Amino acid sequence: MRRIDAILIALGVFFLGGIVYYGFVSIGFDATQAGIWSQGLLVLGLIGWVLTYLFRVFTNNMTYHKQVKDYDDAFFAKQLEKMSPEEIAKLMENSDSENKVIRNE
Repeated sequence: MRRIDAILIALGVFFLGGIVYYGFVSIGFDATQAGIWSQGLLVLGLIGWVLTYLFRVFTNNMTYHKQVKDYDDAFFAKQLEKMSPEEIAKLMENSDSENKVIRNE
């Protein structure tokens, strides 16, 4: 996300809060109650956003993690393309023997 995107989102939330406040005033709330309810909705929205962020963090579903995984996959695919069939067979044998050692431990 670019800096201007973050600024525009913040301004959008700010103006949305004002619109919600005036919406509450227009349906009959006094200024104090409208302020409390609009702030309450803002806090609930913020808590919801933080919860979605934490969910993405704990499930490793962040953009950085995806980029690293894609890079690793592309790197290993390129390395496999460079290897001869004999080298791949030798690598598979080594992998199988290591898996057997791990299972026996």
